[in-house]
Amino acid sequence: MSIELVVAVAQNGVIGAGGKMPWHIPDDLKHFKKITTGHPILMGRKTWESLPRKPLPNRKNIVMTSQSLNVPPEVICVATIEEAIAAASEGEGGSEGGEKLMVIGGGKIYKLFEPYASCIHLTQINADIEGDTYFHITNSDAWQETSRETHPLMEPNSHHSHPYAFTTLVRIK
Repeated sequence: MSIELVVAVAQNGVIGAGGKMPWHIPDDLKHFKKITTGHPILMGRKTWESLPRKPLPNRKNIVMTSQSLNVPPEVICVATIEEAIAAASEGEGGSEGGEKLMVIGGGKIYKLFEPYASCIHLTQINADIEGDTYFHITNSDAWQETSRETHPLMEPNSHHSHPYAFTTLVRIK
């Protein structure tokens, strides 16, 4: 099973502020849905709590936490990396599990899983933004950019708060 990170990050490394994403980029949400639909997704407790209290549809939702959580029955709670991978690998009703585990945050979960990741789906927000949660690639020499799709801000009719780029990085080391 491959492990892939899906993260939107500002130039200064911010990924969150007060439990929310501190920008409004509707196309990033569409991109996120396209990348993650049909695959198991893994998130930390705080990311789970930032969602509208129901699992994201058409994805096996796995929450990594050391705390007891009240979650719907279709959401799987795990405490370790091994449990997360096992939960993502298990199929439902005799079917096979996912080929990819999509890690969707937050900061502590990204840091924990980056050493195991083979790919990072990165939305780069072209702005410095205030926040309290960060993501930084620990060893940039280990990654190679394989694709980039740039989206400049088209004022005054843009429905996005900042210019951005979708970038794919694959591990080379």
